[in-house]
Amino acid sequence: MIKKNTLRIVLAAAALSTVLPATAGTTLLNVSYDVTREFFKDYNEAFVTYWQKKSGEALTINQSHGGSSKQARAVADGLEADVVTMNQSNDIDILADRELLPRDWIKKYKDNSSPFTSTIVFVVRKGNPKGIKDWDDLVRAGTQVIIPNPKTSGNGRYTYLGAWVYARQKLGSDSKAISFEQQLFRNVPVLDAGGRGATTTFAQREIGDVLVTFENEAFLTQKELPDAKLEIVYPSVSILAEPPVAVVDKFASKHGTVKQSRAYLEYLYSPEGQKLAAKHFLRPRDPILLQQHSATFKPLKLVSIDALGGWKKVQGIHFADGALFDQIYVPAK
Repeated sequence: MIKKNTLRIVLAAAALSTVLPATAGTTLLNVSYDVTREFFKDYNEAFVTYWQKKSGEALTINQSHGGSSKQARAVADGLEADVVTMNQSNDIDILADRELLPRDWIKKYKDNSSPFTSTIVFVVRKGNPKGIKDWDDLVRAGTQVIIPNPKTSGNGRYTYLGAWVYARQKLGSDSKAISFEQQLFRNVPVLDAGGRGATTTFAQREIGDVLVTFENEAFLTQKELPDAKLEIVYPSVSILAEPPVAVVDKFASKHGTVKQSRAYLEYLYSPEGQKLAAKHFLRPRDPILLQQHSATFKPLKLVSIDALGGWKKVQGIHFADGALFDQIYVPAK
């Protein structure tokens, strides 16, 4: 068993903390999803330094992490984020529905306001004892699969959709894909609220044969827990994750932080921001930088959410209350 005090990465699934105290100046709150903690810790330090030199203003950046959908609901219910950095656009659309930001928020920055990408991969234990190579290995009897809850976690939704794409392509029909998802989630012993909680379950509690998670979380877990000797497996096809960002105009205007909030997100596209993304195993948008890290970011067949009809359609079919996931998933007794 890996001791708790060796697990810097498996912190509580949701936390609000001041990461960069300043004696005076402006405070920003970034509400984000839970496997970006380490990235934003470094990024916030870099941005504060950049902004101090550029404007002479001291910044304090507060950071909140949790399951993406859970975080979006918190902001919708009154958590006054200046910016949100989620892992799926429908979580920010929820805020647009509440008139906290414009409906065309996705057009405010390049690449549909997604400064980097990721995908879903498998993490297995040393030697890959279950011989897991692709999605169909996850539905075998006797294989325990750790996946966060698709109702509260973008990580879980992307995982579900990766399995859906694979099953749909291989088996050829929606009904067979539904059966595939049923078999998969029958092998899930526990649904954590977010991706970091799922990492804790797999790496610290040592439950499960395979963790299905974001690529950046897989590499971070492997890096932070060398004694666990975890291995990363790339499936034959996976889903393209495009984590979007947005200024929450209503709250930023209230706080007088619109200028700082916009600059904070724009800096994600800067050379420094893109380098930090790559350092933390997020696939940078900069094509030259991505090529420079080609040894890390293995090419594989990726299917976009747009190819499935977009998040609004996907949400309605698969994840809305009473939709396919609710019909598929039966909690273990």
